[in-house]
Amino acid sequence: MSSAVSPLAPKNVPDMPTIAGVRLATAEAGIRYKNRTDVLLAMMDKGTAVAGVFTKSKCPSAPVEWCRAKLKGGKARALVVNSGNANAFTGKTGRASTALTAKIAAKAVGCSESEIFLASTGVIGEPLDATKFDGVLGRLAEAAEPGDYLAAAKAIMTTDTFPKIATATVKLGKAKVTINGMAKGAGMIAPDMATMLSFIFTDAPIAPAALQALLKAGVEDTFNAVTIDGDTSTSDTLLAFATGAAAAHGAPKISRASDPRLKAFAKAFNQILANLSEQVARDGEGARKLVEITVEGAKTKASARKIAMSIANSPLVKTAIAGEDANWGRVVMAVGKAGEPADRDKLSIAFNGIRVAKSGARDPNYDEAQVSEAMKAPEIAIKVSLGLGKGRDRVLTCDLTKEYVAINGDYRS
Repeated sequence: MSSAVSPLAPKNVPDMPTIAGVRLATAEAGIRYKNRTDVLLAMMDKGTAVAGVFTKSKCPSAPVEWCRAKLKGGKARALVVNSGNANAFTGKTGRASTALTAKIAAKAVGCSESEIFLASTGVIGEPLDATKFDGVLGRLAEAAEPGDYLAAAKAIMTTDTFPKIATATVKLGKAKVTINGMAKGAGMIAPDMATMLSFIFTDAPIAPAALQALLKAGVEDTFNAVTIDGDTSTSDTLLAFATGAAAAHGAPKISRASDPRLKAFAKAFNQILANLSEQVARDGEGARKLVEITVEGAKTKASARKIAMSIANSPLVKTAIAGEDANWGRVVMAVGKAGEPADRDKLSIAFNGIRVAKSGARDPNYDEAQVSEAMKAPEIAIKVSLGLGKGRDRVLTCDLTKEYVAINGDYRS
């Protein structure tokens, strides 16, 4: 974990309200790191609904497999997260470790093992010693309080340089409900669910099926529209928990995602996902620039997404941005290799609102000094206009610096 906080980190950290039915606690279990918290226990009241989306990797971690199987029940009483070890590519040992962790947690919380959800992040291929949770989870269950989301977010960090949290309050019916979220992620980030861990909590009374539909739709233009390095993790996990406690204050019970009463809540929910996913992009390993790539005029939105991702995942584009070089030739290259409809002679490109290329050639009003000055900004917007249709999309990434190589060159050792 880097000792220096990313220069792109948010300037203000939100005050996180409590959510009825959720209690949190963290501890040092010595999973990998020394002198820092590495285990989070979140406890939920009986009847809490759960929804989740996970990595599409064909080599998923043992906790991902566990959660997928337990998600069918639709109910959750506890979440256990550890950092430092992903419990991925660990074979039968990994599956035994998840089973033991769930058994220890269920005993500590006083619930069924089927109501325990697990997530692990860190090194791939190293066995996770679940016996380290014995005793620790019992103490956490006794100490858990409805409070410190910032401490919870810190406990799940790996190479992150800052904890990622977000909150929103919105009306559901005539009652106020709260949504709190946290995430971790800085490297091995590419869409396909989104390579990170993220957990959302709300007191809204939403049925599992409705929550699942809301989550699945919300992730597409948020976490799935972020890439740091083009690498999809084995451990992607995004879980949402709805305690339903707000029903006691008049919030209507929602059974369908299409319920019109859910409109304001859905908007706030998606804003939380967008906020957290942007924080992930801001904390890209070694990042010094937040990069927004917008592609318009594509044949379809899906085509625009593929082209935007081709640009965002290009090492040549990302290193040019790190060097504060408005090298539109590299953007042209990335558009051309995407395999999507494009016409060179209709292509226009702009950096931070300054058009550098028009109709397949350098813009006649191009000013090197003006563009060079614009590239010094900490946030860079690249806009590509294809001139072929109405398809449009937007993705977030960051630059690629020497520090990324340094971080990942000795991550395991």
